[in-house]
Parts: sequence; C-alpha cells; structure tokens
Amino acid sequence: MLTRRDFLAATVAAGTLCAGTGLPLRRLAAQGRLDQEQLLAFEPHGNVTLVHVTDIHAQLVPIYFREPSLNIGVGQAKGVVPHLVGAELRKAFNLSDKSAEAHAHTYDDFAELAGSYGRMGGLDRIATVIKSIRAARGDRMLLLDGGDTWTNSWTSLQTKGQDMVDAMNLLRPDAMTGHWEFTLGEARVKEIVDKLPHPFLAQNIRDSEFEDKVFEGSKIFERGGVRIAVIGQALPFTPIANPRWMIPKWTFGIRERELRDEVAAVKAKGADLVVLLSHNGFDLDRKLVQEVPGIDVVLTGHTHDAVPRVTKVGTTLMVASGSHGKFVSRLDLDVKSKSGEGGAIKGFRYRLIPVFSDAIKPDAEMAALIEKHRAPFAKELGRVLGRTESLLYRRGNFDGTLDNVICDAILAERDAEIALSPGIRWGTSVLPGENITFEDITNGTAMTYPACYRMKMTGERLKEILEDVADNIFHPDPYYQQGGDMVRSGGLGYTIDISKKVGSRISDMRLIKTGKPIDAGHEYVVAGWASINQGTEGPPIWDVVAKHIEGRKVVSTKALDSIKIVGAD
Repeated sequence: MLTRRDFLAATVAAGTLCAGTGLPLRRLAAQGRLDQEQLLAFEPHGNVTLVHVTDIHAQLVPIYFREPSLNIGVGQAKGVVPHLVGAELRKAFNLSDKSAEAHAHTYDDFAELAGSYGRMGGLDRIATVIKSIRAARGDRMLLLDGGDTWTNSWTSLQTKGQDMVDAMNLLRPDAMTGHWEFTLGEARVKEIVDKLPHPFLAQNIRDSEFEDKVFEGSKIFERGGVRIAVIGQALPFTPIANPRWMIPKWTFGIRERELRDEVAAVKAKGADLVVLLSHNGFDLDRKLVQEVPGIDVVLTGHTHDAVPRVTKVGTTLMVASGSHGKFVSRLDLDVKSKSGEGGAIKGFRYRLIPVFSDAIKPDAEMAALIEKHRAPFAKELGRVLGRTESLLYRRGNFDGTLDNVICDAILAERDAEIALSPGIRWGTSVLPGENITFEDITNGTAMTYPACYRMKMTGERLKEILEDVADNIFHPDPYYQQGGDMVRSGGLGYTIDISKKVGSRISDMRLIKTGKPIDAGHEYVVAGWASINQGTEGPPIWDVVAKHIEGRKVVSTKALDSIKIVGAD
C-alpha cells in the first residue's frame, strides 16, 4: 500500500513537488488512477490556512465543465496569466498532456478525457475536502466564499437560493461576498443575509440615499495566533451587468479610496494579515493591489480563472480558484504576528485541489441535504429533451457550442433574423452521445430575468450593442472591464478588431443566411434574452430551448466561423 509519506517522497524524488506550490498530480493521475489520498495530499506549512471556493453557481452535484479555448488578454494582461489556454497553460505550469490536471485546466480532448476522469465538483465532495483540511489544521483554518454561489441552477431558482444557502451553511464558511446573489433582489438578499451564521462582506456597496454601508465591509478573525482581516469586495458593476431595478437602493463601484481607508482601519485595529475576498475579476484585482497598498492576499473571483499557482503582484499573493466547484484552493501561510503594526508573510505553500468526483468520497451529511433539496424537482431535472452528437460547452470569448444551440433555438422558435444571447460564463458541458436533460439547459439559463424577447432593431443599434459589450471585455484598463464574454449571436457575422477603441472595433456586419451587409438604417427582427430592462416580455428562455431540442431530437453543432477576430495574438 502506498502510504502518504511514500507518496510525498516519490513526488519529491520525481521532481514534481515545487517549492511554494503544493503537490501536483503526475504518473498515477496520467494513468487515470486517482484517489482521495493523493488529491488531498499536502504538507502543512505555517500558522494560517486560507481555504477558498468561488463561482460555484449553485451546482450541488458533480458536472462536466470545459475550460475555454480562447481567453484574450489586453493591455498589461496580454499573453499572461490568466489569459493562457490549452498548450500554453500546460507549458506554463508544467502539466503533462492528457493528465488529470491538464484535463481539469485545459480544453483539449475534453470529451475523450472526461470519459477517463469523470465529472468534477459536487458540494458533497467539496465538503469532504474541507472537512479533511479542517481536521488537519483546526483553528488555523479560515474558509472563505467568493460569491456567485446562491444562483443559476433550477433548484436554486425554485427555492430562491435556499438550497445553496443551506448547503453552504453546512460547510461553515467564515465569510462571503457576492454578485449574482443580488439578482434575487434586495429584499431576498437581506432576508438571507440577516439569517446567515457568517458575515456577508461588501465594503463597496452603499445606500444610494445616505451613502451608508449596506453590509459589513470587513471582519477580523483570529487563527493560529494571527489576527486576519477579511475585506469583502462585491462585483463593482452589478447594477450595469445585471438589472438595476432589482437593487434600486444600492450603489456599487470599485471604491478604491474607500478600500484604502478600510485597509488602514483594520490595520489600526491590530490586523496582522489583510485578505481581500474579491469578486472583481482577476485583471481588475491585479491593478487594484498595485493602487491600494497593504493587501497581503487576494482571493479573486468572477472571471472563473483556475490558476494552478499563486500569482505574486509585488508582495501580494493572488489566488484564483476556478468555478463550478471544480477546485478548492488551500493556501498555507507562515505569518509573523505583531498585533497593531501589521504582519509579514514569511513563507507559503499552495495547492489548487481538483475535485474529481469519482475519486473523492461524498460526505454523507451533505449528500443527504442535497438529495432533500433536489428530490422535489428530480422528475423535472431528469426530463430528457433530446441527444447531442457533439460536445456542448459554454465558455470562450466569442462562442460556445451550447450558446450556438441557444441561439438556434431563439431564431427558430421566435421567428427572428438575428439572435442575441448573453456571454455568461456559467453552465455545464454535455458530452457527445449523451442525452440532453432539462437540467443541462437550466444550468446554463436559470436566472430571475429569463424572458426571451422579440423586437425590431436597426443595424445601427446592433452595432452599438456589439461595440458596448466588446469594450466591457477588451478595454485595456481593467477598471472598465465588467467580465463575462462577448454577446453570442445567431444569424449574424462580423469582424472585430481587438486593438481598436470603442466605436471602431466592429465592422463587416452581415446576415449569415443571405450574406448581405447589415444596413445601419434598416430594421431587423431580433430576439434574445436576459434583458436588464424591467417589464421585458416573452417566454422563459429554458422553455424556448427545451421546445426546440424536443422538436429536433438530435443536436449537432460546432464552433462558429462567422466571427473574424483581428488585433489579438
């Protein structure tokens, strides 16, 4: 039997244990033989352990989720982490082709490798990981939730987030922040937060009338003899990216000056370590810590980046923990404690733990709770709509095959010339040859403003929309990037020049069916969903897509060639 000590010794001897990075998988993983002991192996370090999960998007059970094949960085982020995909990412982090870690982090051969390594995530498996770390580290551990947790599955939509709230409470996080949580509306968010056994932190949300903080901005915890200040940072662009009318009394923003004041305040209270629990997105956080001194660790979220190692920005450590429950981050720190004068990180060890659901034993208590919440909806979730002959996935700067299916459904069922679908980054993947269930569709569409509208729109207005979304993604200053991917389009082709400024990136717009150029003054029949305008009318998008797949029975699609990208490597 391979003992834990033998495994550690073998990986060190093989040159696979890198200083400060934890224990990556190698030979056994490459052969598909994973087990829980190997996945959780970690040599403890220092006096503090930070455990981070983020962007679970209400996925209670294990799923497939393909990472992007295109993730363009601009400005200072061009060609660097987290904008590395495929072979570039594997080379940067020394991941063997077709290994378990390569499958978890990159898109290549996804369907084939998914057959070998299985699904990832599941809160019952995450519970096992967290309980294991907590048992080993005790009062040295702090568990932090980066948000996008309560919403975006069918059960979370039907229970108004209660299924996820109950499940996360069972994990016992010490604090959380948010983003998609706010699409439940002000009243429901406050109702949940008032009952949480842990703080909901968001220093950058204010009452729109009096400028008072709506939530606690920070909280100081003591772990391992170290006073740890956790500052929450909700998505600054929530009222722009999501419906303003759902949160009319709250204002957001980056609030750099206020964050600087919050850091100073917690240090004045004796914090030895300052942690930013952020839902800003990786690139924005990278800039923010250069502008706001005194932040020791950033646990970043929103952009769904899974980075196998810590990224250092000056002396600040940045951790990016992926999405959909695929990973749990563990960061062990050796912190010099000197209350009232600030501390210093003397050393660290990190592991982005891949949650392979076939290898990690489900926690019985969490599994029972998940079953309880899913049981009332089991028949609906399991309803088979059809079958796919191709890999369905979402994630990528310009298109995903699941998005293509959604756009095809909108065009057909809403009798439109052009379909628009939001570039949201959540939603599961479906392997070729598998049935498409209602749950698969709702995992990519479940939100509180799902109406699939149909309207007339001029060519000029279409261009304005594309230009606006493109600037949200490709503006060279991260403070102007809202995250997400490019709006998906059906029936419409165009050229985009990433290097241009807003208003001049989009050209050569044309109808795919006829090849005719889009006329700025002509009105086209456009259908789409997820409009942030109050009172939008139309059937919910999941019904539109379900009806379309049930009519076709078999789905086959591929990546689009209707969008030409220039001005980017």
